[in-house]
Order: sequence, then structure tokens, then C-alpha cells
Amino acid sequence: MTTPPTQVSLKRAIGPKLLILFIVGDILGTGVYALTGSVAGRIGGALWIPFLVGFVIAALTAMSYVELVTKYPRAAGAALYTQLAFRKPFLTFMVAFAVMCSGLTSASAAARAIGGRYLQEFVTIPTVVVGIIFIIAVAALNYRGVSESVKTNIVFTLIELTGLLVIILIGVYAVATGAGEPSRLLEIRADESGGLLLALLGSTALAFFAFVGFEDSVNMAEETKDPSRNFPRAIFMGVAITSTVYILVALTSSLLVDYRVLQDSDGPLLEVVKAGGLAFPPQLFAAIAMFAVANSALINMMMASRLVYGLANERVVPKALGMVDPRRRTPVVGILFTTALAIGLISSTEIAGLGETTAFLLLCVFAVVNIAVLVLRREEVDHAHYRAPTALPAIGAVMALVLASPLTGRPGNVYVIAGVLLGIGVLLWLVNWAFTRRQRHEEETV
Repeated sequence: MTTPPTQVSLKRAIGPKLLILFIVGDILGTGVYALTGSVAGRIGGALWIPFLVGFVIAALTAMSYVELVTKYPRAAGAALYTQLAFRKPFLTFMVAFAVMCSGLTSASAAARAIGGRYLQEFVTIPTVVVGIIFIIAVAALNYRGVSESVKTNIVFTLIELTGLLVIILIGVYAVATGAGEPSRLLEIRADESGGLLLALLGSTALAFFAFVGFEDSVNMAEETKDPSRNFPRAIFMGVAITSTVYILVALTSSLLVDYRVLQDSDGPLLEVVKAGGLAFPPQLFAAIAMFAVANSALINMMMASRLVYGLANERVVPKALGMVDPRRRTPVVGILFTTALAIGLISSTEIAGLGETTAFLLLCVFAVVNIAVLVLRREEVDHAHYRAPTALPAIGAVMALVLASPLTGRPGNVYVIAGVLLGIGVLLWLVNWAFTRRQRHEEETV
């Protein structure tokens, strides 16, 4: 009798410092570099307010994620927590599919942004061509190994953080020299159709895209050293650092550039650099911005592939999707699967729709996760873990549902894109259900 092969496990290569940089690098990127102008178009000069409210909502949900990942330090993230809390396989699958789609739409938005305004400072190449080539390169790096991918993330994180610090320094210089228009910082654009509430909700819902990313890290739990100890500090520090940077960047942007100029630019921070009064080369900043956007794509594709791996281990999707390359110890099938889907999104959907769809899908998921925390309070585990104050997950769930609702005034095509993606999920669920049912039937008749 031959001994069955032992399943290859993932390598625990991520320490506390790497984890903090991973989270910071995941949150920073496409949102602030590419969508700041769109947020300004909805709120006006008070651009910092949506980012402040976004921080509050992100912090509430981060507490729920920290409690769950320290309680259940396994891959699959929100899907795992949904299954443990509600024991409904269909709901689990749809949450997992929504999370995976949010990672893919975010990475696809970043891939399309690579070929946009920032690249055009150097050369003009069709956006779709650039995006597809880029996402294939990300897949190759992802396959090479998590240690290599996370170390690459460190380099990219430092570069993109440098770019945002340049913006902040420009703001400090403007304040010191009396430049800019401080009165714009309290200017809220409230049109007749929606008023002040719609302006605040709509801009916050869009700005929230800049905060997504910390939830990706829980899918790296099986590759993190001592996750119960390292995750709380890493997630809280990551959210705090990026939120501070975002608010300072937003203040600088509104101080120096009218919101109408920001709104009309798909490279809004370039407008700030050009208006700042410091002799910082716009092309150098454009290069930094492309590194930032590239980093977002890398981390999101890593998350999506690990999510597929985790779901396969939980038997929510076919086990073959969880195959690990024995040499590289990376989820090779998950990488191929998610890359193919990303190429389809890049080829068919514009960046604005991809960004808004990402935020909408994750807000729905965040509502479920916040509820799951409360449901799972009745279950004890045999190790110490973080516990969030009981009222905060409830508040987080309500706020996430409000921002996911039509009250925000988000374009209708966002709901269409999300509906199509989730419809594909329903179809895949039915196919998988039919396959497993047939397999069980064949086993019973043997």
C-alpha cells in the first residue's frame, strides 16, 4: 500500500514588520492617487471630511477583523467567518465570491490606471494592452513566492509613501508661505438634487475605496508568524498611518487646487505638484504614482489567489483550486484562475466603474463580517484573542449598509456591474453543487 502524499502547507514567511508594511502598502495606492479628484467633485473643497469619515468606518470594521483573525487564524477571511457564524454554504460562497471580485476589480482598476494619465507623462500606449501585460507580470511575481512578493511590496510601499509625503511637504510649504486658499477647506458642494447629506454620503462612499486593503491581510494568516499576536498591532497601525496620510493629502489638495480642476483630472495629485510652488519634477511624481498603483494590484492579486486557496481547503469550491506548487509553495491554480478573471475585467470595464464596484462589494461584505463577530461571541476557542467592544461591530454594520445603499447617489451602472459579477457567482455555485451532488451519488452506488 502506498502512503498518500502529505498536503503541502503554506510557508510562514511574514513577520510583524513585514505585516505592517504589507497592510500600509495594500491600503495606499490606487484610491488616493487616482480617485481623489472624483471625491472632490462630489464634496467640493472639504475633501478631508470623506476621508475622515472613511477612517472611522474602516477602524470600526478593522476591530471586527482583528477579533476574528486572532480567534480563527486561517486563510479565507470573511468567507470563513461567514461560514462559522451562519453555517449557510450558499451565503459563504457568495461572500467569498464578493471578496474575490472586489480584489479583482481593485487590481483591474489599478492595472488600467497604469496606462492612464501618469504613464502619459512619458508615452501613450493603449490602456488595455498595458493593463493586461502588467497583470501577467504580477501573476509571475505572485507565483514566485510570498516572501518575494511581500519584499517587493515593501519597496513599492516606500516609494508610494514617498510620493504622498511629497504632497504633504508641498502643503507644509504652502502654509508656511501663505499660499493656497484656506477657505476652500470648509467648502461643501451641495447641489439642489441631493443637498448636504447626499454630498457627504456620496463622497464618503467613493473615498472609502482608498481604505480597502486591510481586510486582504487576513487571507495571509497561514503565512504569518504568530498571527494572534501580530495582527492586532499591524492592522490598527496600518489603518492609523494611512488615514493620517490621506487626511493630510486631502487638506493639501484642496488648499492648493480648486475642486473643479481636481475633478477633471485622472491624475489629480499631479495637479497638486504643479501648483505647489516646489520644484519637484512632475515626471518623477508620475513614476512614483505608477509604482503606487502597481503595488495595489500586486497585493490584491495575492489576496484573491490566497482566498481561492482557503476556500478550496474549506471545501466551498473544488479542492483542485487549492493546489500548492510543491517547489514554490504558492497556490498556483488560484493564481492562474484569478489572473484569467482579471484579464477579462481589464478588457471590458472602465476604471471608474471598477473602483466604485470594489467599494460597494466590500461595504456589503463588511456589514456581514461585523454581524458575524456578534454571532460568534457564543463560541469559545482555546487560545487568547482580541475582543472588540460589543457596540462597535453593530455601529460598523449599520454604517457599512448605509454607504452601500442608493442613499449615496452612486451611479446605477455600479449596481449593474456588481449584479453581473454576483450573478456569475450564483451560476458557479449551481455548477459546483451539481458536480458535488453527482459525485456523492456515484460514491453511494459503488
